Amino acid sequence: MNGARLDPGTERGHDVDGHDPAAWRAGFQVGLPTLFGLGAWGMVVGVAMVKSGLTVLQASVMTLVVYSGSAQLASLPLIAAGAPIGVIFATAFVVNLRFVIFSALLAPHFSHLPLFQRFYLGHISGDLTTALFLQRYPHAVPERGKLSFLKGLLYPTWVAWQVGTFAGIFLGSAVPTEWQLGFAGTLAILCILVPLIANSAALCGVLVAAVVSVLAHGLPYKLGLLVAVLVGMVTAIVVEETQERRKVGHG
Repeated sequence: MNGARLDPGTERGHDVDGHDPAAWRAGFQVGLPTLFGLGAWGMVVGVAMVKSGLTVLQASVMTLVVYSGSAQLASLPLIAAGAPIGVIFATAFVVNLRFVIFSALLAPHFSHLPLFQRFYLGHISGDLTTALFLQRYPHAVPERGKLSFLKGLLYPTWVAWQVGTFAGIFLGSAVPTEWQLGFAGTLAILCILVPLIANSAALCGVLVAAVVSVLAHGLPYKLGLLVAVLVGMVTAIVVEETQERRKVGHG
């Protein structure tokens, strides 16, 4: 149950944003099935970080500050290759551009909150939590328990990720390098990537990115990865827009 809708005049009141234990528990229950998989994914990222040459301290700080498995894995080969800091940041920025869309989707629900609160909630928001929240609250109308529901999703997810990642960091530091556990990060990325190919536009983007990454493999500082991501994203956008225009034309 979503809770009672309130008049717009109470949108910024305590009744809307105050702690609602029932809504918090509902958010936790909705996100609970994802926590184990997220923790396992975090463990893989933790192993990959230390096996790529980061110290335990560096990997620990990175997972607390970055909090994005895809960006962390994308930046690891650049760090290992000694790429300029600007290239590393640009790569992570491109990989995480999807969070701009997530922020735009969540903004109408919480734009009235203080800036700092929006900042930290945005920092710990992710793909799954945003999708689950929008399934529950598709419309940006003021409702009791909405913020508590979001926190019930975000806080356990953050904890599961950090616990899994720190476990991977310490496991990776204890396991011999000869075991080649660093490649587990690549396998995990593939496992996540395949289900995300939901339509032909996404498939085209992935295929083009794969080809470009092979052709641009010789670029210095692993810049081929950044080029592949950019070209793949543009391809997917162009294909999707072309398909939409064709549908409108035939409609």
